[in-house]
Amino acid sequence: MTKGIVYLVGAGPGDPKLITVYGLECIQRSDVILYDRLVNKQLLDHAKPGTELIFCGKLPGKHELIQEQIHELLVEKASEGKVVTRLKGGDPCVFGRVGEEAEVLAEHQIKFEIVPGITSGIAAPAYAGITVTHRDYASSFAIVTGHGRAEKQEDHLNWAALAQGIDTIAFYMGVGNLHYICQKLIEHGKKADTPVAVIQWGTTDKQKTLTGTLNTIEKLVQQAGIKHPSIILVGEVVNLRQKIRWFEEISLDQKEEIEACQS
Repeated sequence: MTKGIVYLVGAGPGDPKLITVYGLECIQRSDVILYDRLVNKQLLDHAKPGTELIFCGKLPGKHELIQEQIHELLVEKASEGKVVTRLKGGDPCVFGRVGEEAEVLAEHQIKFEIVPGITSGIAAPAYAGITVTHRDYASSFAIVTGHGRAEKQEDHLNWAALAQGIDTIAFYMGVGNLHYICQKLIEHGKKADTPVAVIQWGTTDKQKTLTGTLNTIEKLVQQAGIKHPSIILVGEVVNLRQKIRWFEEISLDQKEEIEACQS
């Protein structure tokens, strides 16, 4: 039997319209779609009738399917000659473990393609009115995993380099570790009054944005009950939000239009 092909696709940050044209085409032609928890389910509506949909999302500490099982499914379905899409939130190459999945497919001589997506560390701030670089504020940008803790021997970050050498830092998966992140940045030279934004459910109608500083943001987040999924953005560019916050304005206009039609 001729082996199929696997498309490792980035679904974008949440707004279903932010998937790439090619990513959408992969969904439409697939026989099997394995999708993650943070993928907008509206994208699955574009699958052809009869497509097998397999949920393989992993909540923090709760694994519906462990990564090895995902590998096995990809190999199994492709070996049956099927067109398979592995649909991941954001960009599959940014904390998406796509490298591991591609390695497994290569070992089994299964054709695959990596289809980039828009990553939330850029898109969520953009929807919050913050550009991660700006001629006046930031010429460098880093994407960092935010859940590593020293006591668990999981912290492999060069905090000094981040604090002193990077203008804008986006922390993924770090809202539960916010105290440690702020503490380490200040400890390694970042000013305590450096602006910080925490953006929950970025690019969706549930998006919520809080701004503060390294020494105030933790209390603000606790008071607001902000949890995962959230992006933490650190840097002077956060101040841009005061001038160019546009997404809330659109949402407010739409709400007013709906209320006007109902009255």
